[in-house]
Amino acid sequence: MSSNAVAGPGLLRLIGDDHRWRLMQELGRSDLRVAELVERLGSTQNLVSYHLAQLRRAGLVMSRRSSADSRDTYYRFDVRRCAELLAAAGSALAPALWLETRRAGPGPSGRRRPLVLFLCTGNSARSQMAEALLEHLSAGTVRARSAGSHPKPLHPHAVQVMAERGIDISANRTKHLDRFLRTRFDRVITLCDKVREICPEFPDGPGRSHWSMPDPSAAAADEDSYPAFVRTADELEDRIGLLLTELSTPTTREVHSGV
Repeated sequence: MSSNAVAGPGLLRLIGDDHRWRLMQELGRSDLRVAELVERLGSTQNLVSYHLAQLRRAGLVMSRRSSADSRDTYYRFDVRRCAELLAAAGSALAPALWLETRRAGPGPSGRRRPLVLFLCTGNSARSQMAEALLEHLSAGTVRARSAGSHPKPLHPHAVQVMAERGIDISANRTKHLDRFLRTRFDRVITLCDKVREICPEFPDGPGRSHWSMPDPSAAAADEDSYPAFVRTADELEDRIGLLLTELSTPTTREVHSGV
């Protein structure tokens, strides 16, 4: 389905369906499999699959094979594309309704700095890059940590890609997730499908999200894997930008308590 096909009334009809609206809400919080969406929506698999297909045709939902079980597929809602289409739809209706899509800047100010944990298998690339990018893009207003279930040495391509973005992680050390089992986090984000399956519970039940991202170091040859690290960093920047917007929005409790 082309961008023109989902512009204006077409877009509003597409996302105005209750099932598709609820799917986008769930996938906006975390990447999920069909079975999980069926459970959360209390619907049938056929109906969920049908509506997912409609959203995929419009480019609002993307899919990726699970690295833990290739028979599974994770789905992700492209929040930024939806925002751009909504902005364009407003402009098409009346120029005064143009809605500017926000690019997230620094995170929360005047409040306690949130603490976010990123987890993957080796803590050698994805989670290290995510930790560094979150602290950098938030200008230090959000704290980040990273760890892995089976730590291995920091990948040189991860160091290089971050250096090209003005971030030095060359002195970072990889860590086992057990190190943080008693730490209180505001958000725990798994970046690896395998780690998601074994992710432990953390104190106070922090919010948990899953970003299904392939391991860039799994490329066939080391010399050919560098572009995969660049793609990983690009995707992380986009996802973290949305995370910062979310973290910058006061919760209902904070609004009413004046935090």
